[in-house]
Amino acid sequence: MGGGGGYDTFALSGARTALMVGEVAGQGIHAATTMGQLRTASHSLAALDLEPDELLARLNDTAISLAQERAALPPGDRMPLTGSCAYAVYDPLAQTCTIALAGHPPPVIAHPDGRTEIPHLPSGPPLGSAEGPPFAATTISVADGSVLAFYTESLLHTSPAPDSLQRVLAHPDRPLQDLCDDVLYRLRNDARHSDVILLLARTHALPADQVAAWDLDDHPKAVATARAYAQQQLTLWGVEEETAYTTGMIVSELVTNAVRYGTPPLRLRLIKDRTLTCEVHDGNPLAPRLRHAKTVDEGGRGLFIVAQLAQNWGVRYSLDGKTVWAEQIL
Repeated sequence: MGGGGGYDTFALSGARTALMVGEVAGQGIHAATTMGQLRTASHSLAALDLEPDELLARLNDTAISLAQERAALPPGDRMPLTGSCAYAVYDPLAQTCTIALAGHPPPVIAHPDGRTEIPHLPSGPPLGSAEGPPFAATTISVADGSVLAFYTESLLHTSPAPDSLQRVLAHPDRPLQDLCDDVLYRLRNDARHSDVILLLARTHALPADQVAAWDLDDHPKAVATARAYAQQQLTLWGVEEETAYTTGMIVSELVTNAVRYGTPPLRLRLIKDRTLTCEVHDGNPLAPRLRHAKTVDEGGRGLFIVAQLAQNWGVRYSLDGKTVWAEQIL
């Protein structure tokens, strides 16, 4: 890839996966440095479980800040900062992909039956733009076994433009490496091929038996009920006793917080994938706060306990409230 392009994949909560492809104007060490700074920022933002449009908005703020810093440099060292980015989050439970674009071309989607399409997606301004329409995220249904192809704009100026890329992807059941090799073969005589980035991902739905969910009453008794549900499910999954005990404590703390400070509806969900994830949803969009309770305090330790027990934890927001999640390594 060229010095001004880059890609990344991120593991998110709820067995979700994020894909990012982008490039900045220019070549050489300056472009590579800028791309590295934006990739570092995107890693930090992805960890916050932001929606794709909000992540791009914050990444754009970072690009504007970097541009302002460069404006203060001596004239010979100044370099304009503009770039493009596509950020997508695939949800294997809902089998959807939510995509936001910042001056970037939309992906090619190859369906399992061989059909290919380029979805019509709204694109926000390029990264580094202080003005322009807001970023927008679009959620599309993606069948199990589909192939998502994200690429940098430089692909549009080479021989296999998107229509040729669609022809290559018309056989999505082929190994991804073979599909990539076909595109590289078509680029072999193009001197600009090193500037092209192509990221392919095949979607896989999470099996139904790896997910369990329950509605909970908005009542203190829901804590014991949720813990019983969790223990029964973990036994069914064959989770070791120590992990099951820790999960029971996490469930108790999260449900207690939801009953005390949240609003209905309350839901508990367990996901057994690369990690064991516990999620508790409630209708209150206000963020929970991790407190370091004093010795004499009777409460306020819930999230602190969760943070100590879990490998990772966080909050995911939606139109109907928030979901507090915690992950453990299996």
